[in-house]
Amino acid sequence: MPDSLVKDRSFKFAVRIVKLARHLRDDKREYDLASQILRAGTSIGANINEALGGQSDKDFASKMSIAAKEARETLYWLELLDEAGVVKSEKIEGLRRECIEILRMLKSIVLTTNQKIEAANVPRSGSRRKSG
Repeated sequence: MPDSLVKDRSFKFAVRIVKLARHLRDDKREYDLASQILRAGTSIGANINEALGGQSDKDFASKMSIAAKEARETLYWLELLDEAGVVKSEKIEGLRRECIEILRMLKSIVLTTNQKIEAANVPRSGSRRKSG
């Protein structure tokens, strides 16, 4: 899966989160909730972008894992907005679904990268150490 796909989707998601936060702040006067969802929802893409400039596979996996944590937090805030009746379900359902999909992509990227790291650390069979 190309990393640019998750980068592009997370950026578009962040734009939608900014618009939701603006609505929460300006129309609903929900300043704290707006701030929380804005921070979590936009940091997904920021961490992905940072991961793409990572210094190593381990650094890359770490940043992608942080992005996944931020996606889980964003999902929490979206569900809270829905359950508390702050925003109608149908208004945020698309955001919720996209957040879940981005989270799935991130989990897959982290798993694949960690497997790559582990494989690189396994000694090759048949290799011998020099004695001496």
